[in-house]
Amino acid sequence: MIFVTGGAGFIGSNFVLDWLTQSDEKIINLDKLTYAGNLKNLLTVAKDPRHIFIQGDIADTQLIDQILTQYQPRAIINLAAESHVDRSIHGPEDFIQTNILGTFRLLESVRTYWNNLSTATKQNFRFLHVSTDEVYGSLASNEPAFTENHRYQPNSPYSASKASSDHLVRAFHHTYGLPVLTTNCSNNYGPFQFPEKLIPLVIVNALAQKPLPLYGDGLQIRDWLFVLDHCSAIRRILETGIPGETYNIGGWNEKPNIEIVKTICTILEEIYPNVVFHNLITSVKDRPGHDRRYAINAIKIEKELSWKPSETFETGIRKTIHWYLNNQEWVADIQTGAYREWIKKNYTELR
Repeated sequence: MIFVTGGAGFIGSNFVLDWLTQSDEKIINLDKLTYAGNLKNLLTVAKDPRHIFIQGDIADTQLIDQILTQYQPRAIINLAAESHVDRSIHGPEDFIQTNILGTFRLLESVRTYWNNLSTATKQNFRFLHVSTDEVYGSLASNEPAFTENHRYQPNSPYSASKASSDHLVRAFHHTYGLPVLTTNCSNNYGPFQFPEKLIPLVIVNALAQKPLPLYGDGLQIRDWLFVLDHCSAIRRILETGIPGETYNIGGWNEKPNIEIVKTICTILEEIYPNVVFHNLITSVKDRPGHDRRYAINAIKIEKELSWKPSETFETGIRKTIHWYLNNQEWVADIQTGAYREWIKKNYTELR
């Protein structure tokens, strides 16, 4: 049995669904169900006995201890995090509470649990912490991509809080021997992503004929990773990664934001040939501290663990656009907040 935190969010729900298609091993799914946590993402496994959902906070030590004692997981994948840069600029305290204090309390509970395991079980246990490439800061256009040895230089409250959590995870390995694994991924995209992030926001706004906001000159560069590729990388690292090591997960898809937006418009114009979506692109004032370029060097995971992404950006973005076209009820629920009321009424029935 494995234990996933943040399993009703974007990456987390994709991981849970993907795990249950790949394995019969049970999965405990803990999620606080904040604005981005949506049990509707998990409707297809709502009655699956392999999926155990618990609403709760990683900072709730009593609850975490209870879960660990009751279910005795062999591994923990920590995906619980506040993750949106803009929100961290306007309200950084939530990021400090969840990403730093929450991770610390989770680690403390896990350390106690791990120390009480039998020798064989203890050796096979893993704590996998999912982080971001944003902890490395910003790259100039001519600089080489981030490697696992790159210096941490976070530039937003979000990335600073994730950097802090990474340091805590590392410290618990070197101080206490806890068998941890850390991953730093590039920008994810795909099904179930909350439409505050660039790709789903552009798709949703375009379909509604609303402006497609583009920060500044739109030349900020990101490496794009299809979320199911990220899930497969996490599985591989959990299976074969070396405790104490960090693995960068990237899609080998460096692209400026303006190209992302124009690509989406072009694909939508193929689908709806009588509509011009490019005219909706609108430049807006750049956000404070906006990093110019991220790029992941994913050679280590490819060479040491034989993993590389399956999707190109061209294949992944088409799958993503078609998912949003085919799931407009989900989008409408997200936009109106109706899913939150649905969760309040129904989540206990899905446990």
